[in-house]
Amino acid sequence: MNVLSNRDIPPLMSERRVSVIGAIMTAVGPVSMAIFTPAMTEIVHAFGTTEAAVKLTLSLYFAGFAFAQLICGPLSDALGRKPVAFWFMGIYLLGSLVALVAPTIEVLILARFLQGVGAASGIAISRAIVRDLFTHERSARILNLIGIILAAGPAFAPTVGGLTMELANWHAIFLIMTMLGVAIVLVIQFGLTETVARDPSRLRPRAILNSYRMLLGNGYFMGSSLAVAGAVGALYAQATVLPFVLMDRVGLTPSQFGFGMLMQSGMFFIGSLVVRGLLPYRSAYAIVPIGIGFIAAGSVVMAAIHHMLPLTFLSVMGPVALYAFGIAFIMPAMSTAALAPYPLMAGSASALSGFLQMGAGLTGGLAAALIGDPVLALEMVIPGMGLVAVLSWAFWRTRPEPRMASLTRAEISVAGS
Repeated sequence: MNVLSNRDIPPLMSERRVSVIGAIMTAVGPVSMAIFTPAMTEIVHAFGTTEAAVKLTLSLYFAGFAFAQLICGPLSDALGRKPVAFWFMGIYLLGSLVALVAPTIEVLILARFLQGVGAASGIAISRAIVRDLFTHERSARILNLIGIILAAGPAFAPTVGGLTMELANWHAIFLIMTMLGVAIVLVIQFGLTETVARDPSRLRPRAILNSYRMLLGNGYFMGSSLAVAGAVGALYAQATVLPFVLMDRVGLTPSQFGFGMLMQSGMFFIGSLVVRGLLPYRSAYAIVPIGIGFIAAGSVVMAAIHHMLPLTFLSVMGPVALYAFGIAFIMPAMSTAALAPYPLMAGSASALSGFLQMGAGLTGGLAAALIGDPVLALEMVIPGMGLVAVLSWAFWRTRPEPRMASLTRAEISVAGS
């Protein structure tokens, strides 16, 4: 068995330490997306290119982020969480440096892809680390705390990006990302303790494919993962259209847009605090329906309100805020449910779950680009993803939780095949 027992874990890897390091690792991806969005309209003019080309910098970022998780997750199961996280964050740092000096939009697109590949390890490996050390309610409590800390980064990132655009230019945004890359590499090197034993035999392609086939065929895993994917993927998808809706249609400046995005992240932060207050009294799974209700309400209002009211900041961001508030209620429980039955392949389970989230964001972003009109895309794509979240949760409720003992034997068979 390659999972270290609790007594083997150094005492410094407490719940708080895991929460802080996990939040820092996880935040790299969303922050790198959010801080960039206020610069998108300026980059169109700086490179003399089109909105579609600049949107591609986000789409390729999503693609790198999504597919790289499928690689870094199994790698971390076999080679250890720490070295894989270190080298992938090194790729993120390289991408940030390339973006900083990019002479053309094509080079910038490539740099953003590298950033996405590197940042992918943050989500996949941090959740695997939580599963290595904690399960069920303790895991949900840590994931909630990660969510609270995580909310602060994306909450202020658009504001920082907007102010940076007012004071400097788009190059300065990538200078900030470069410094962030240096900081996260240092945190991993000096703050993270390894939580799994090295087992290179698990890198065999057949074992990896069998692991993913097992996960894809399990309704309990897929239901919980798709519930999170529909919810969180909507945030990623709308990031490709909100700058053009709020700045080009509503008329906000980059700094106003940055401050305005606090409404989304702020509501997620408030929701996470409410969840943390409820967890001592209610099971994490018992409060998921509250979040589902807010996601459904935000989706319905988003689809209808722009046909009834003028296009204003509040008519756009009101339903976005409802949606974000609901996400905070479903993420801890559904993320825990997706990983809990799989102690011997937590990296692969976390990677596939994260891939589905980013894949949903990528699909939503591409659908929005095909629609063309950013307002129409917001009205159609995001409610559709909310429907995916609601239906997936309803399906998950009908599925029995896999028995960990039987799965452990199956995983041992897969790893040794």
